[in-house]
Amino acid sequence: MQYDIIVVGAGHAGVEASLAAARMGKKTLLISMLVEQVGATSCNPAIGGLAKGHLVREIDALGGEMGLLTDEAGIQFRILNATKGAAVQGSRAQIDMDRYRVLAKDVVLKSSNLDFIQECVDDLIVEDSRVIGVRTELQNSYYGSSVILTTGTFLNGIVHIGEVTKSSGRFGEFSATKLSDSLKKAGIRLGRLKTGTCPRVDSKSIDFASLEIQDGDYPPSPFSFRTSKDEFVKQKKQLPCFITYTNVTTHQIIEDNFHRAPLFTGQIEGVGPRYCPSIEDKINRFRTKDRHHLFIEPQTMQNSECYINGLSTSLPPDIQEQIIHSIDGFESAKITRYGYAIEYDYVDPTQIRHSLESKHLDSLYLAGQINGTTGYEEAAAQGLMAGINAALSLDDKEPFILRRDEAYIGVMIDDLVTKGTKEPYRMFTSRAEFRLLLREESADIRLSRYGHEFGLIDDKQLERVDSKKAQILDGMLSIEAKSYTPNREFLQFLASIDEEPINDKASAQQLLSRKSFTKEKMLLLLPELSRYSPYIQEQILIEAKYARYIEKQLQDVERMKSNLHIKIPKDFDFTSVSGLSSEIVEKFEKFNPPTLQAASNISGVTPAAIEILHIYIKMQSGKQESQKQSS
Repeated sequence: MQYDIIVVGAGHAGVEASLAAARMGKKTLLISMLVEQVGATSCNPAIGGLAKGHLVREIDALGGEMGLLTDEAGIQFRILNATKGAAVQGSRAQIDMDRYRVLAKDVVLKSSNLDFIQECVDDLIVEDSRVIGVRTELQNSYYGSSVILTTGTFLNGIVHIGEVTKSSGRFGEFSATKLSDSLKKAGIRLGRLKTGTCPRVDSKSIDFASLEIQDGDYPPSPFSFRTSKDEFVKQKKQLPCFITYTNVTTHQIIEDNFHRAPLFTGQIEGVGPRYCPSIEDKINRFRTKDRHHLFIEPQTMQNSECYINGLSTSLPPDIQEQIIHSIDGFESAKITRYGYAIEYDYVDPTQIRHSLESKHLDSLYLAGQINGTTGYEEAAAQGLMAGINAALSLDDKEPFILRRDEAYIGVMIDDLVTKGTKEPYRMFTSRAEFRLLLREESADIRLSRYGHEFGLIDDKQLERVDSKKAQILDGMLSIEAKSYTPNREFLQFLASIDEEPINDKASAQQLLSRKSFTKEKMLLLLPELSRYSPYIQEQILIEAKYARYIEKQLQDVERMKSNLHIKIPKDFDFTSVSGLSSEIVEKFEKFNPPTLQAASNISGVTPAAIEILHIYIKMQSGKQESQKQSS
């Protein structure tokens, strides 16, 4: 019962953590309550979305499993924000949630260096402030050099359905209460969060004819860079989703029963996700709206049961029945599973390092909802990073920490560690200062070399990534070499492709940066680019459109890096800096950092605070220089 790495919990974080550790050659044990629930999608039957799709692509580029599982289990694929710029587009896939779970379990159980045991962990085994193992409810002790906790909503979880509450980590499954006590005993500060899910409905009882149909994209785009797109398009079958709406009657039923809603009666204490509120919260907060979107999503390829996205609720069962029957297309619908809310403990993430290792207990790593996040994708990304870092630690190597300009994963972890969270944290493109550099389609170029270094990406895949990078660079060189003058022939050409004329000499890159310039127009302007595949042509066009902005962001990144080495004067008065919160000023005065780099490493200090501090240091330096000259 001696292992290199022990992973507790087999949700999305646990799957990625255990696979990464095992694939890096470490003898790994994955402990979870039910083997049937490895990789279970507890809530919505979908992977990806805005910013979340970026995370999945980054997980895949580093050698994680989520993208591959999604491509196998996917039943509908769409690009969200397709009409907007590439930086804010997001891939999303509906999945057969039963198949996804089976595939995840099979990958785990068939992996070398990875053992699985079905037990519930009750306690951490701690020696001299270092975690050396875990003890289970069966009084088995498992020892490891590192332990990774990926407990999801199971840490002291309580389910709420109307007035009914029960200890549960997921409806029908046990809660991990003793492990929560073990963390508190070790001096780790815990908080309380809440999330929820919607009722599921028997598909044959839904009148789909009265709903709006929402088909997937054709051709569908796979999530994984390692999936053959041609084979994927040929073989992938897609199912439609549907849209309906709540109405005035629905809202009245909910409002009339606020007094029975655990969210409003004080029964629920934990803070819920602001960006994914329950339907009763939506009706309460947005009283002027007379309807809300509901997305009807098939849970499996057989479409025997549907998930009602947008109808998360913890109202009593009889009220849920009334709500469902008030919705167009659901007049005769039969509920198969009632919606519920779940409260659970989480660890204040300011207590962990960027490596996801605990500051209080050496060799203890935390990943997923235990760190205050919400969503499969956020959890999987943290699990992968925790698995990699636990493995690197055993080899006495420096931790793998992604910067904010390198990956959304870096943004997320930095946000959690430096700012903490009082509500379930969700990834958004708006959280990334350098999102032009962090586009979905560039994740493999940004990150695959790291994955290869860790042994998670094979040589062939790295060769494909290097080839892609070389072709895009070659195409960009062709574009940069071309410029055009407003002669009659060229003006006629622009008119023939329905483009505005030019008045002065213009580069090819300037023309391609126009919003109206499509891939087809690009090939007419630069026929030599036809030698590349359609996929590479798309990447070249994206690079050309963003070229000037990307260059500026790269300059910003370099400036930020160089600024971190700037020294902070010993007598610097932090209270004089306008724009810093009193909390950050207090931390600066306590630690008295010698450089901006040291200041940025203080928990709770944001990049914005560092930028403000830098401006004031320059201002003080300028004043001192002026005084010297005047004297």
